Amino acid sequence: MATKKAALKDRRVVVKGPCEVETAGRKAVGVDPEIKASNLRRLRRIEGQVRGLQRMIEEDRYCADILIQVSSVQEALRSVARALMHNHLTHCATHAINVGSEEEKKAMYDELLEIIYKNAR
Repeated sequence: MATKKAALKDRRVVVKGPCEVETAGRKAVGVDPEIKASNLRRLRRIEGQVRGLQRMIEEDRYCADILIQVSSVQEALRSVARALMHNHLTHCATHAINVGSEEEKKAMYDELLEIIYKNAR
């Protein structure tokens, strides 16, 4: 099982187009600046929420109040994940599946399944 996971991790989807990937650092190329800015704004807000959680714990705030805020942070992170998944499906995955070789298509399907499994936890 460990070797299968390692093989999936080592697989690189390299398709020329809007979501070209550098094999060494797996860096997306051609990311929409508006989507990137929106995700960064969301993450900064989440960062502030997490700092607020730290303060709540330091101040011995009521546990139920802290748990409600934890839920809020988790939902905010899920929102960022949905935006990233939408962008990945709309651009990178669509391009790889429509234009890529059979090997690249299979690698993209495997990557998508892995992402879905990890986000479903």
